[in-house]
Amino acid sequence: MVPTILVQYLLLVCLVCFPATEARVRHYRWKVKWEYKSPDCYKKLIITVNGRTPGPTIVAEEGDTILVELEDNLLTENLAIHWHGIRQIGTPWFDGAEGVTQCPILPGETFKYRFVVDRAGTYVYHAHYGMQRVAGLYGLIRVSPRHPEPFSYDHDRSIILNDWYHKSTSEQAIGLSSIPFVWVGEPQSLLIQGKGMFDCSKVTELGVCNTSNPECSPHVQTVVPGQTYRLRIASLTSLSALSFQIEGHDMTVVEADGNYVEPFVVQNLFIYSGETYSVLVKADQDPSRNYWISTNVVTRNRTTPTGLAIFNYYPNHPRRSPPTSPPPAPAWDDVESRLKQSFAIKAHQGHIIKPPPTSDRVIVFLNTQNTINGYRLWSVNNVSFNLPLTPYLIALKKNITDAFDQSPPPDGYDFLNYDIYSVANNSNAKSSNGIYSLQFNTTVDIILQNANTMNKNNSETHPWHLHGHNFWVLGYGKGKFDMYNDPRKYNLVNPIMKNTVAMHPYGWTALRFRADNPGAWAFHCHIEYHFYMGMGVVFEEGIERVGNLPSSIMGCGQTNTFHRH
Repeated sequence: MVPTILVQYLLLVCLVCFPATEARVRHYRWKVKWEYKSPDCYKKLIITVNGRTPGPTIVAEEGDTILVELEDNLLTENLAIHWHGIRQIGTPWFDGAEGVTQCPILPGETFKYRFVVDRAGTYVYHAHYGMQRVAGLYGLIRVSPRHPEPFSYDHDRSIILNDWYHKSTSEQAIGLSSIPFVWVGEPQSLLIQGKGMFDCSKVTELGVCNTSNPECSPHVQTVVPGQTYRLRIASLTSLSALSFQIEGHDMTVVEADGNYVEPFVVQNLFIYSGETYSVLVKADQDPSRNYWISTNVVTRNRTTPTGLAIFNYYPNHPRRSPPTSPPPAPAWDDVESRLKQSFAIKAHQGHIIKPPPTSDRVIVFLNTQNTINGYRLWSVNNVSFNLPLTPYLIALKKNITDAFDQSPPPDGYDFLNYDIYSVANNSNAKSSNGIYSLQFNTTVDIILQNANTMNKNNSETHPWHLHGHNFWVLGYGKGKFDMYNDPRKYNLVNPIMKNTVAMHPYGWTALRFRADNPGAWAFHCHIEYHFYMGMGVVFEEGIERVGNLPSSIMGCGQTNTFHRH
């Protein structure tokens, strides 16, 4: 017993003294406001942080505390920011999901987010109120480790990918909420680090579009020949799944959503909204010229032009165009290549966290489109989600039982009779704000089951994001999930852990996580328009373990009489 006690004591000492001697508070002051900008040469109102989009990058080391003083200068709009990939252990009220963990920040208010970045990795932040992410409110979080990583490189760089619309988010939201339904359509541009290039010849209005505007000059990544670069790539698209490539260069994938990957090489990296990857790229090509960085829409029959940037070999001029045409894009409907990448992502051999061998509960989520009371909506198990006026975390902690529907949503659907390949009637579909209660510290399996939309022969790709947790990706499959045979194929040896994962057309994705983080947590499709239309759920776990809620998150719904400061 003595050696065991000694080891436990030494471990405790290390855990206690380590953050106390090295952790820091990283303090940021941000002003969020509307400004006229031209990210793709077309001038429109966008949301900026300190005058920029993407906003400032948060740079920290694991164990540091992040303090963001956020001033809402949007004049007529509320605000909330989600720290995507940060688990918010002990601070569930600062997750930033309006309606789930907090009331929105009101115009003119300053709100303080304070949380610990407990793991190294690449993460993002973005608006989580209405569809403000579409308007440009997003940025990167880069957390460095305090221990050696299982790969080496000379330089650390970042790129955020996004799709870009010229219509305002208000106009888009009204169309999605109208009878008849008005879809947003395909994006006008793809942005690489906030820069794109729209064909201004398509614009007749004078002064609106200008290709000589420096705001839309191509993004440049300057590299030194022979050096190796860690490129952190994040996608915050509103709709599009993307491919990413650097002309003539291989990319070695080494990190996904903050977790180390057993390295594998790609020429095209497929990336879905909400995902982050680190790839290693060696500047080992002809140094006398520059090369294209390109991104293209996949999974949808693309009409959006290729997004372009420049991979600049020093000392060539950074604006010198490559002498070649951009590399051809992968076929938009090549599901097999995307599945191949999904299967290739495994936990690094030296950093495997094995999942529990079995689960305590299995929930199957059928993803479908529905018509409910004449409105086109997305739903999960024929329930279309909508947010209550009183945030769940507050309602649960304060025992406000009439704040949302107390009836739990279903754990599955009619497995036997439902045809995932046909346009279903779904006459039993409804809207609800009921939530899933998970027993604390239990293991939960989620099966994401894809199906046909309201259009014939159409099944869309959906990236699902879980707040407050990482999950193990146990497997993918085609067709309808077989609850008896498919679990036998699960990867329980070295599954990757992620916070966002794709569900492929007419297929399924299996996840496992521990319900060990007290709070109320959103789980939703990260396509902005799909979540807006009801494609999401909320889990609650261990609410009795949540500490005292700060008054700053209150002030809306049935908390509008609570003191807020």
